[in-house]
Amino acid sequence: MFSFTSLLSTIATLFLLLVAGYVAGRLKIVDETSSKNLSTLIVKVGQPFMIINSLIGLEYSAENLKTGLLVLCLGLGMHVVLAVLSFVGALPIKGLDERKVGEFSMVFTNCGFIGFPILESIFGAEGLFYGAFFIISFHLATWTWGIAILARQRADIRLTVKKALVNFGTIPSLIGFLLFVSRIPLPEAFTDFSAYLASLCTPIAVIITGANLARRSLKKMLTSPLVYYVNLWRLVIIPMAVTVLLWAIGIPDNFVIFGCVMAAMPTAAVATMFGEMYDIQPGLAAEFVGSTSILCTATLVPVISFAAWLVSM
Repeated sequence: MFSFTSLLSTIATLFLLLVAGYVAGRLKIVDETSSKNLSTLIVKVGQPFMIINSLIGLEYSAENLKTGLLVLCLGLGMHVVLAVLSFVGALPIKGLDERKVGEFSMVFTNCGFIGFPILESIFGAEGLFYGAFFIISFHLATWTWGIAILARQRADIRLTVKKALVNFGTIPSLIGFLLFVSRIPLPEAFTDFSAYLASLCTPIAVIITGANLARRSLKKMLTSPLVYYVNLWRLVIIPMAVTVLLWAIGIPDNFVIFGCVMAAMPTAAVATMFGEMYDIQPGLAAEFVGSTSILCTATLVPVISFAAWLVSM
């Protein structure tokens, strides 16, 4: 059904970036201060252009617009389901900050760096089109529900209507969507500029995660029941539950597979970056991002195969 070689290549690339970040952290090339500054750079500069860049390259048509909006609605609905499942999954976690980071890590997936190549291997170019609209729902959810999770019992982090509507996720999504539907010819200098800034996100975000892992005990991480608990929910329980739900409500087969892929991804690197920005257990967030990125090599194929089996019934 999909290229296992492509999947392994993608995971291997991510792993090497994690190793590079880990070495940089151990050598103090990326220390806590620079890590936090780089996180802010990605969230406030790189990520907005990643959103815009993913949309301005799409070919406009009435049919594509309709499909894109359907995927966007599917993504928003899925994030509601992910939020509910993750809230339930995080309830047994002791410690407020640990619970917040665990819940955040269960909700938000790496639907870009790992998700896009896997979508392409299953659906071809159509998968990348789906992914471009799904990532809008990801950023809308991150800057609303994600901030709400982190803001619990923190007076300095407030989710207001203004922040929910005007932030580094919603505004770029609106700009990108308007550029998509308006079909305004864009100068090559702008598209190249947008692509360059977008390309910062993956390497820097993963290097930040590796640098944070360097400040943690690998032995402690590998023997931590909490790490394996979050991995179980993020990589197995949640994606299988989402898949069954989408199938049960009669979603078309291709969207069931698509939803399964997006729900089965490892924890998004933004968990580490938000942890850095708000001083909420960035090291623990890095453990979740790093461990899910590695263990997903063992869970992705069985989970996606389960979805394929389900829709064939």
